[in-house]
This record gives sequence, structure tokens and C-alpha cells, in this order.
Amino acid sequence: MMRLLAALLLAATPLCAQDVELELVLLADASGSIDMDEIRFQREGYAEAITDPAVLAAIANTAYGKIAVTYVEWASAGEEDVVVPWTVIAGEADAAAFAAALIPPPRMAFGRNAIGSALLTGKALIEGNEIEGWRKVIDFSGDSANNWNGPSIEEARAEVLAAGITINGLPILCRFCNGRPSGADLERLYSERIIGGMGAFVVTADSEESFADAVRRKLILEISGQMPGEKVAVAD
Repeated sequence: MMRLLAALLLAATPLCAQDVELELVLLADASGSIDMDEIRFQREGYAEAITDPAVLAAIANTAYGKIAVTYVEWASAGEEDVVVPWTVIAGEADAAAFAAALIPPPRMAFGRNAIGSALLTGKALIEGNEIEGWRKVIDFSGDSANNWNGPSIEEARAEVLAAGITINGLPILCRFCNGRPSGADLERLYSERIIGGMGAFVVTADSEESFADAVRRKLILEISGQMPGEKVAVAD
């Protein structure tokens, strides 16, 4: 919680009173099933995606030509760590700076899955910044739909959706290093239990090779406000 409060204070000063089309929280899995190689792999995948020309073109096509993004790793309740605080990305240089800031920080989130707590952390980060976005999105990724501690997924999801925040999902079916595949129904569980809000959807990463492509595709859809043509899941 102290790390969250510190991140909110850091975000408020440089980003005061900025208008963007999209406020985007990237919530990445750092729970017990994720080893250090996978932490690095995930960060590199997001760094590659945020600097991709197609993603930058999508940002340029938004109403203000810029979006606000923060990258958070989640694990046990209270173990959510803001790796990169709120950053306004308006072009190639901003994206490159965000990507560069993403790789070096040490891992600070540990423990068993607390998805509900992670979702509420995303909500707090959106509500606690000094940015005003037309659209507010939590981009949740992980290799499990289990919730071992903290608020329930159902409770947290309802609170996030009531605040007008959309939750999209990136279920990861096959991990990079340890090779532990998740259950075949993970995509369905994300669709039924986690995502929600206007235009909510799931994009699946089913292999090491597809991870960066899945992240890139998901970012483009979120930035543009579109939905995928397949594997669409809209919650009640």
C-alpha cells in the first residue's frame, strides 16, 4: 500500500491537469508461478509493444494524440508494485522512455494470486492521478484465474465497473520459461469472471512467440477503442 501511495504522489506532480483520451493501467502477473526470467520476458514484451510503429500510430490517432499509461506488477494482496508510474505518451520519444524505464527496476511483488486486490489497485491508480481521460481501462494479464487472498474477484470487479472503468484480459496459456500450461478453460474464465465494462474483450497469448504480438494487438485495440473481430467477450 505504501508503494501505491508513493506512486500516486509521483504521478500527480509531472502529470497535473493533463487531458488524454485514454488512461491505461497495465497489470502484469508477478505471482508465485512467475519466475525472474518470466518477469523480464513480460516487461520486454510490453516494452517492444509500446514502441511498435502501429501502436504509436494508434496513439497519434486519438483525440489528443496522447495517452496515459502505468505498468504495475501484481501478486498477493498489498504486494502490487508500480514499476513505471503514470506517463503521458505522445510520440516515439515518450514511448522509448517508458520502455527504457520498464526493464531495470527490481521485482518487488511476490506471493499468491490476489486478482481482486490487483483490480482495486488499478482503480485507485486511475482515480488518484491528475489526468482526465475519456476512457479508463485496466489491462489485466496472468496465467491463472485463482484468487487466494484479499477481496474477491466478484467484489472488486463490481467496484471497478461501477466506477466506469473497463477491464480487458490477457490470459497467458503457455509460459515462457517453466513451461507450465494453464488450464484450457483460462480464456473462458477470464471472459466470465474478470473482464467487464464497455467494449471489454479478451486477447489470448498462447505461446512464447505470440506474447509480444498479443500485447501489441491488445494495446492497439485499447488505444483505438475498438474490439477484436474474434475471441470477443463482453461481460454483463
